[in-house]
Amino acid sequence: MSKCLLLLIFLGGTIITFARVNESAPSDTVSATSRAMSTEELLTTVQEATFRYFYDYGHPVSGMARERLNSGDVCASGGTGFGLMALIVGAERGFVAREAAAARTLKIIRFLQNSAIRYHGAWAHWINGSTGQTIPFSQYDNGGDLVETSYLVQGLLTVRQYYTGSDSVETEIRARATQLWEEVEWDWYRRYPNGTSLYWHWSPNYGWQMNMTIRGYNEAMIVYLLAVASPTHPVPPLCYHIGWARTGAYPYLNGNTFYGFKQWVGPDYGGPLFFTHYSFLGFDPRDKADGYTNYFDNSRNIALIHHAYSIDNPLGHTGYDSLCWGLTASDDPWGYSAHAPYNIWGVDNGTITPSAALSSMPYTPDESIAAMEYFYYTLGASLWGQYGFKDAFNLNQNWFAGSYIAIDQGPIIVMIENYRSQLLWNLFMSNPEIPGMMAALGFSSTGIDPPEGSIPGRLELQQNYPNPFNGETVIRFRLPKSGEVTLEIFNTLGQKVQQIYGEKFLAAGEQEARFTAGNLPSGIYYYRLRSRESAITRKMLLLR
Repeated sequence: MSKCLLLLIFLGGTIITFARVNESAPSDTVSATSRAMSTEELLTTVQEATFRYFYDYGHPVSGMARERLNSGDVCASGGTGFGLMALIVGAERGFVAREAAAARTLKIIRFLQNSAIRYHGAWAHWINGSTGQTIPFSQYDNGGDLVETSYLVQGLLTVRQYYTGSDSVETEIRARATQLWEEVEWDWYRRYPNGTSLYWHWSPNYGWQMNMTIRGYNEAMIVYLLAVASPTHPVPPLCYHIGWARTGAYPYLNGNTFYGFKQWVGPDYGGPLFFTHYSFLGFDPRDKADGYTNYFDNSRNIALIHHAYSIDNPLGHTGYDSLCWGLTASDDPWGYSAHAPYNIWGVDNGTITPSAALSSMPYTPDESIAAMEYFYYTLGASLWGQYGFKDAFNLNQNWFAGSYIAIDQGPIIVMIENYRSQLLWNLFMSNPEIPGMMAALGFSSTGIDPPEGSIPGRLELQQNYPNPFNGETVIRFRLPKSGEVTLEIFNTLGQKVQQIYGEKFLAAGEQEARFTAGNLPSGIYYYRLRSRESAITRKMLLLR
């Protein structure tokens, strides 16, 4: 029999029945067990949680990426560029519908064009997400920031290549992204009529008061790549060689070996790892060199140097080992610092930043995945939160950040995706302005693939034969799997002059196509092969 409870209350001399409760029989016993996720499941989990920082926590008015958790209206232009790329990953991985990602992307782009103040086409470092007004980053830094602008443009060019639909939203995304890209006056930031360097800041109040030239090796290589590639306000290639690489001056060229790993460019031990991330979220460093180094090899070895440094642990920090590694710019127990080995180009105070190891995943997949699993399974109770891994931790101090920072979160989701599918690399590199820039700067194919296991099977595109050619040439390629491919020809202005295949389905294996030049004049041309997963561009010479 069930038990009954009758509650009687006297109120003003009257008995009132207040409640009557029947107690049911006990329910069946329910049990649950936990299990470790597969590596692929954990990668997706990390990406989705990180994506939520940009989607769920995006500014409600502008959609831009907030500088950090609880930063209110303070939005970051560079972080927003990373966020635009994160939205693509979200759409591809099904974290949100493509239509929702496109709508958010268009919201951001409209705000950047219609509301955000620009300075000769460049945006400020910090932007008020409600009004578009500049929020000074420092006393004299209240104008254009060309480095942060380059991160934003990197994102704009990537979304331009992703949203290829014919509907009004995706069409507007492409049109506005192109307008914003073409309005950046890279040449203005040369400062002098024949200047050989680009300058980081310009303010309408203080002019060039900051007086910071953009010189390598650091996180700003993408500035010069985009400035040379610009179809409207380009700078000459000599700016790259003299301004950025300083024709081989220290600390650009290195050539030393640390922990058994050669480092071709950059400060000793590589500096903070964001040097190897920010410029390569879209620009694919694989299989190409500019006369100074192959940047994939250089970035991989810098990550391996960091890994070996953590195992060596020369400063005796708590927790450093093969699983707990990665120094970059982040919060720490005393504020915010750039962290680097041996206190060279940064401070090593025992602070590890998950973004450092995770964003190196295309370079060091085994070491980065091992770190990810350690961060999640061992430290997750303190390190994991609503937007994924928190910014940093310091086991010397038993300290875990409560913060999330846009420029640390963005590279995590983007570089994990470049490891898994090369999606952002393929999209950015498919922009028609990129081949001409690379040719102008002297980039050439190294013909060397990344180490086995670092990147999944790739599309292969051979040099056309004959080359140079007169009238007709053969283009051979190899597909790792059956699927649709597009093969197009571009001139040096990035204009498409012929389409050989347009999303044609081909079987896996060796393929070849013939290109007949017709009435095209003599000159340099580029042929681009693109599948859903990859895109490759090569150069050929037509001689009549």
